[in-house]
Amino acid sequence: MPLPATFPDLVALDLFVSVVQLGSVSKAAGAHGISQPSATARIKGLERRLGLPLLERSPTGSVPTTEGAVVAGWAENVLRAADELATGVAALQAESSGLLRITASFTVAEYLLPAWLEQFLRHRPDDSVSLEVINSTNVVEHVRAGTAELGFVESPGRLVGLRSRVVARDRLVAVVGASHPWAKRRSRSVPLEALTTTPLVLREHGSGTREALTAALTAAGFDEPMSALDLGSTSAVRMAVIGGSAPTVISGLAVAADLEAGSLIAVEVPGLNIDRDLRAVWLKGKTLPPLVQSLLNQLPDL
Repeated sequence: MPLPATFPDLVALDLFVSVVQLGSVSKAAGAHGISQPSATARIKGLERRLGLPLLERSPTGSVPTTEGAVVAGWAENVLRAADELATGVAALQAESSGLLRITASFTVAEYLLPAWLEQFLRHRPDDSVSLEVINSTNVVEHVRAGTAELGFVESPGRLVGLRSRVVARDRLVAVVGASHPWAKRRSRSVPLEALTTTPLVLREHGSGTREALTAALTAAGFDEPMSALDLGSTSAVRMAVIGGSAPTVISGLAVAADLEAGSLIAVEVPGLNIDRDLRAVWLKGKTLPPLVQSLLNQLPDL
């Protein structure tokens, strides 16, 4: 059955739902990156097309009419389906163009993926990879949403709705800068209690490294780690510890060269043993695109 001529424009419908959610046309206009007069014109055009008053406007904001509230409820389902269509089309376009969309946590992206992808693309001149580097929590969200065909995470959490495979293993190590008092100890060992009461340089909330450390401390009966500084990448944490006065607990892969060079010093913390699996993740129940399957076939299977 063909759609009626009065079927609403999806862009205007999306804008209207934003007005209902945010409570004003001006806020919705800002969220959509358009001017308030343009937003007002689109909403009025939508009302004309539907033949219904959708909003009651006042100096303090906009609220949906009775009809508008009903339309907004229906519209959310329509927009959700439209989003799924757009995501699916993007996936098909990526597959037909030889583009593999990957999202990866910082440790995997910085220290493992470059070599893996160089080898993968070496004999594939017509294929390419788009890589987005974000923390593990966001990697999982992107894969679930279909905006990436494959993800790499270092998080110990449950991966609901996803399949996974271990592709590498990593150990978190406590490190300090060469001038830190802990580096000058003869044994280079500190008790776990000292670590838990010392402010650390940490990755941001949502990172796999921070989640693994928090889980280990909680399991040992301690609170979450104390933060001296939160940073958004592993490299930033490394540099802050090398040049600063606070310790960190960080990926052994990330600091191997620094430990060898002596710019960072490993500190033993009895009772702190954090070994973690680094995983490739993809949607459960979905047939993998050929490029994804080819890359998985090349990766280590531990």
